[in-house]
Amino acid sequence: MKREEYHQLIKPELIKTVSGLSFIARVIVDGYLSGVQHSNSVGAGMEFNQYRTYEPGDDLRLLDWKMLARSGRYYVKQSEIETNIAVKFILDSSKSMLHKEDDLSKMDFARVLIASLGYLSKNQGDAVGLFALNDQQLFSMYPKVQKQYFNRLLQGLIDIENKGKWPKDLNATRQLHDRSHKELIFFITDFYEQEEEITSFVKRLKTPRNEVVVLHIMGKKELEFDYKGTLTFEDLETGSRLQVDAKAAKKEYFLALDEMMKRVKNSLLANDIGYHLFRLDEHIGEAIQFFLKKRNKLI
Repeated sequence: MKREEYHQLIKPELIKTVSGLSFIARVIVDGYLSGVQHSNSVGAGMEFNQYRTYEPGDDLRLLDWKMLARSGRYYVKQSEIETNIAVKFILDSSKSMLHKEDDLSKMDFARVLIASLGYLSKNQGDAVGLFALNDQQLFSMYPKVQKQYFNRLLQGLIDIENKGKWPKDLNATRQLHDRSHKELIFFITDFYEQEEEITSFVKRLKTPRNEVVVLHIMGKKELEFDYKGTLTFEDLETGSRLQVDAKAAKKEYFLALDEMMKRVKNSLLANDIGYHLFRLDEHIGEAIQFFLKKRNKLI
């Protein structure tokens, strides 16, 4: 999918409806997978069990070409281990996620990310769940396998409200763990933290039985500090305002940003937690690649 087509697709008006969000997810995932050159190696542990009809989003490596030649239909070799994984999406729903650039907020970008990976998870036969946290509320949809559950998840994504800050109470982690099953956890955040409360939360998510991936969302302007003149910045979470001269503040800003990014990334990688930075103006295809790699590690 071309860059222009992608940005035409992820419009706020489409993201605000279940049908629109579902359409976006389907186009992104199917378009990405159709363009990927898959390896012939299926991987260890994938024992053949039965066939089922191919569905968009299925791993193309599992298509049985001999069955296609005989029947003219697409079939997938299904293994017994395909439905052993719970995929959990944990979303930072604090007010800082309302930061917007070119009419697209971090929250809307996160909705597209989760909808796309959720669509792929559903088609892989995984249980899918959604959680959203801020210091005022906890939204929870525990993982289920039913395909109709996906539309409920999309409606949940649309209904989530951004309030307050990230909670400092680490006890919230207890409600999100299922230590008896294999889990693939995606945590979506902008890492707007005061005292490493988000970093501490993520590290507590990791167990020997799961894979945890952080998808860090930032805007182009945040990363490049593409501002000029005297500006007034407003903290979305506290409402406080700060007036700065862009030219004078730029060097100090980049030093602080670089220090924060290195600290966060090194801390997560040291705890065997995956990390990837996404810009609001970038395609989310790499998140799909991340998903497939981490899922393969679990199975």
